[in-house]
Amino acid sequence: MPGVGPRSAERIALWIVRAQNDQPDQIAHAINDTRQAIHPCELCGFFTTGKICEICADSSRSAELLCVVEQPTDILPLEKTSAFRGRYHSLGGRISPLDHVGPEDLRIKELLGRLDREKISEIIFALPSDVEGEATTNYLVDLLKEKPVTMTRIARGLPAGGGLESADELTLYQALSGRTKL
Repeated sequence: MPGVGPRSAERIALWIVRAQNDQPDQIAHAINDTRQAIHPCELCGFFTTGKICEICADSSRSAELLCVVEQPTDILPLEKTSAFRGRYHSLGGRISPLDHVGPEDLRIKELLGRLDREKISEIIFALPSDVEGEATTNYLVDLLKEKPVTMTRIARGLPAGGGLESADELTLYQALSGRTKL
């Protein structure tokens, strides 16, 4: 399991073997039930038990703003900020030729379909700033350049509480070039 190291895995395995009650069975059933009940939202790709997720179903959110992310899990930290009140679209990955992931492997057709059906005026790209994230963003910008939609990306720079000594050159470059007036 992701995030479980060898020592933790050993402790969990020993607990399961030694358990005197049915708690391990309850946990196994809960995992299985969750796996059966949760699936991707038909619109954005986020997690849901219905056809569409709570975010897509929320009529108080702006239908004109669409934030494009790599994975459904990328929606969670954005939602925790409460700064974005639009909708999302998860691509389900990023273009990575070395990993044999091309544009056809991503949810790009679904994105194009949403642009045709919905009244989206701005797409905000919130993809990683690594080589694959940049390649995916550039591919999408080129693909969508003829569409009547504004394309932006989230700001980049130093994290809150971060010092200059721990920042890499690209982050510092982006922080300097993306500076704002006080």
